[in-house]
Amino acid sequence: MTVKAAATALEWSTPKIWRIETGATSMRSLDVEAMCKVYGASPEITEALMGLAKETRARGWWHSYGDAIPEWFELYVGLESGATRLRKYEAHLVPGLLQTKAYATRVFQIANPHMTPTEVERGVALRLDRQALLTRATPPAPQVDIILDEAVLRRDIDAEQLNQIVTVSRQPNVAVRVVPFSAGLHRATMTNGAFTILDFDGSDEPTIIYADGLTGALYLDKPTEAAAYEEVWSAVGSTALSEAQSRKLIASIAEELS
Repeated sequence: MTVKAAATALEWSTPKIWRIETGATSMRSLDVEAMCKVYGASPEITEALMGLAKETRARGWWHSYGDAIPEWFELYVGLESGATRLRKYEAHLVPGLLQTKAYATRVFQIANPHMTPTEVERGVALRLDRQALLTRATPPAPQVDIILDEAVLRRDIDAEQLNQIVTVSRQPNVAVRVVPFSAGLHRATMTNGAFTILDFDGSDEPTIIYADGLTGALYLDKPTEAAAYEEVWSAVGSTALSEAQSRKLIASIAEELS
């Protein structure tokens, strides 16, 4: 049963089902009972699962950071952990999965000027822990394809961060490409500046488009929405440099800064 079908049958929202399946939320025994009815579980299984729900809490590793992670981003971290492929376009910032500690700290300080040093430290620690996704063994690490606008490589960045991008891009499951300034305007410039396409191969779950903003995030999963972003991804990919050319450009900018 797909997430959409389950959500319809239970009269719940699709994000609620996602939060349950990715371990991003705890469950009440009554919710477990309702799900078991929809899924056709036996009375014995239903009773056992209801008992577990009363005594346990399905929590992802990120919950140890408490309020360091906004509620609206919590769902994304769970989805990111379950995806088999991530495709990211970024026009302004180095994506969190590629950031160094120093760069991430500057990002948090600028984005959240009212945060205390301790809160910033916790937020940065969470971001760096997410990077374990790239090298995990179980389940297999997802394929991560990243396209950066050249502006990302030239805005308040140091050689250490640029070299980090080059190093990570050499991993077999990571591909980083750059859209150079010479490409001019392109389809992705018509978006809000960043988006992520999450694929879940081997399951019936839909592709999800994620885009965040100052106060929240969008999670899009309608076929028409996914198709629109697939078209943008394909178009911007046609303007980007190859992986080898991108690494060469990044390395040359790092050398300039050094």
